Amino acid sequence: MTEQREFDAIVIGAGAGGLFTAARLAHRGYRTLVVERLDKVGGRASTDDIDGFKVNNGAIVIEVGGITQQTCEEVGAPFEIREPSPPILYRIGGKDVDVTGGGWGLLLGKLTRQGAKLVKGIGAARSDDGLPEDEITTAEWVSKYTKNEGVHGIFRNMCASVFAVGSEDLPARVFLTYFTRKSAFKRFGFHPQGTIGLWQGLAEVVASHGGEVWLSTDVTKIVVDGNRVTGVQVERDGTTIDIASSIVVSDVGPAATVGLIGAGNVPADYRELVRKGDRPTAMISVNFASQERLIEAPGMLSFAKSRRVAYIANFTDICPEMAPPGWHLYVGTSVPKPSVGDFDEKAETDLLLEDLRDTIDGFDERARVLNIAITRDGWPPQRAVAGFDLPRDTPFEGLWNVGDAVKEYANGGTTACAETAQLVVEEIAATFSLTTSG
Repeated sequence: MTEQREFDAIVIGAGAGGLFTAARLAHRGYRTLVVERLDKVGGRASTDDIDGFKVNNGAIVIEVGGITQQTCEEVGAPFEIREPSPPILYRIGGKDVDVTGGGWGLLLGKLTRQGAKLVKGIGAARSDDGLPEDEITTAEWVSKYTKNEGVHGIFRNMCASVFAVGSEDLPARVFLTYFTRKSAFKRFGFHPQGTIGLWQGLAEVVASHGGEVWLSTDVTKIVVDGNRVTGVQVERDGTTIDIASSIVVSDVGPAATVGLIGAGNVPADYRELVRKGDRPTAMISVNFASQERLIEAPGMLSFAKSRRVAYIANFTDICPEMAPPGWHLYVGTSVPKPSVGDFDEKAETDLLLEDLRDTIDGFDERARVLNIAITRDGWPPQRAVAGFDLPRDTPFEGLWNVGDAVKEYANGGTTACAETAQLVVEEIAATFSLTTSG
């Protein structure tokens, strides 16, 4: 049996990009279907329940005051993000330093006498003439000013925190553009239900406007007719369903999108573009809990010197709901070397655990490790290295990609997903009226 259904728009994947897109479409009046193969929303930025702990499996923090909050306010979704104060401390020389309000000058001045030169170099990047060429990496750019290990550690861990990639793999032009021209994550926080709480609110917006979110449902095919999309085919509860729509938005990454269309149906030049652009990053996270407070930072603790750990996040100072009563919840996260391509999972995990033992006295006795998550390859923290993103549009009329493989230049994370959703929905609204989309 094959059922037939029809929607104004179909979104494949209930990850960050998919739900931002679906909520915007639904708010504009498009009857929207979201199809998700997992049994919950959020995709690579969701939350798992482990013995009563709300453990994020991807996005750790959510930006406040940027496009994510703006999207929620526009579509009427709750935005219940709590901000730690100060948001971040830096472990420098064994001390946790608050540089809030002091910016680059204060941070780099704590590390090296060459700090002023670096600050000048960052300032020069505010004009196009001051940006380095694309080929130079962030690590190479920093080396022009200093060999100070602590400075290099700060930059590597900033690249890891924002872009999920090492400074040796991120173009300096991307890093400097982000920190001189973007919102640069000046404000961020945690959701008391784990990051999934944000996505559940957006899913409710879709439903409240007459749309539907189908979980535990596999998209098996994107259907095209010549150079235009006509719908998708899904498997749901053992039934094949053909769903017609002239608007399809994919949040599963361009490579998977090509696979759903069928490579033979996709122009060769676009197939090759996607093949070259499929460069996922990698990340390792140790989620752990304790019955005593293990770090002083109320939000994030970042590091000037470490083997691998980029930061430790302390969730329960401001979101005690994320753990059972009397417990504290943390995550320590690293980006492996190399951060793109293959790496030794065991060796890299061991380096992260050594850092946690160095940072937290008696870590093995005081901390309960809930899980160790390695995100890479088909389930990465970012589907593309920032600066090497693929286009959002496709060779097919009515078919777009959203998410962290098609980011705007020099952006990253869920913020970038929200931005891609805004841009794609604006294109859809300009191309398809509600009377012609069904």
